[in-house]
Amino acid sequence: MTKLKQWLLGLSLLVSIWASMVTNLFHLPRAFRQIVWALPVYMIIVFGCISLAIIGFRVATFNDCEDAADELKQQIEEAKTDLKRKGMKFS
Repeated sequence: MTKLKQWLLGLSLLVSIWASMVTNLFHLPRAFRQIVWALPVYMIIVFGCISLAIIGFRVATFNDCEDAADELKQQIEEAKTDLKRKGMKFS
């Protein structure tokens, strides 16, 4: 099952449960039904907060690739040397 199918399955499950609560299929108390109407807004806010937390965590734990950085520096120096040989000047 692809990630898209998993997300769509989860989203359709949540929407169907929410719709059944809104249409009073479960015979919920009136106070609870008022909260149910705002659930999509709350879910969007929670999704945004979780997304920001995940992005922040991944940025904080990002691994440095020292070998790749050294290789890239070497390639840059080789390119500069090659371009200097062809007549380009660097400041």
